[in-house]
Amino acid sequence: MATAYNGVFDVDAFLVTVSEGISVISPSKGQAVFSQGAPADALFYIQKGKIKITTVSRHGKEAVVAILGAGDFFGEGCLTGQPRRISTATAMVDCSISRLDKATVIRVLHDQPDFTERFLAYLLARNSRMEADLIDQLFNSSEKRLARLLLLLANFGKEDAPEPVVANVSHETLAEMIGTTRSRVSFFMNKFRKLGLIDYNGTLRVHSSLLGVVLHDGPHAVHSSKAADLNQDFE
Repeated sequence: MATAYNGVFDVDAFLVTVSEGISVISPSKGQAVFSQGAPADALFYIQKGKIKITTVSRHGKEAVVAILGAGDFFGEGCLTGQPRRISTATAMVDCSISRLDKATVIRVLHDQPDFTERFLAYLLARNSRMEADLIDQLFNSSEKRLARLLLLLANFGKEDAPEPVVANVSHETLAEMIGTTRSRVSFFMNKFRKLGLIDYNGTLRVHSSLLGVVLHDGPHAVHSSKAADLNQDFE
């Protein structure tokens, strides 16, 4: 059975029709959905909220791998034969998340081509994002990496975007995600604000003109009526 909304497959509506092997969990802010080393036995779909994916090295160094929001899947390692979680998923705000047992996911992928198409499209998009992240880390300056990350957090370029995002993303977390120091992030954030590319005073407003930092050698104060609101607190 295909479930569509405005011609697009509606994952939320479809999951309501799944009768077995699915549950809805509501982790509170700061609560782990799963921890690194736990059994990898389910796939998760974010209905509402924000999830931070982190991993810790054998030497105890923690890295932020991704920040995910409504409409994103995570925990798909269970489908690749991964016996244990290689990362930790933590709620950044109060969340509503669908948990699908591994066996249920496999059955649905076999029986529901619309869901399969949607899931594969998501995985391909994530793979492209990971390739872009690697190129970003290898070739771009920390200033460009920060600009790109802010645009991604603002859902810039997505079909359904921009839309408000409620999450607490500190300068320290941003620094971890782009591989630089907190002081450098603070420096660039102030620079972007002075140039009119972002506004923040408790909440962050990312203007589409910030794209100029990513596309060109340096930021340019380009006025634009298009902007994305991020309801985020910054340190």
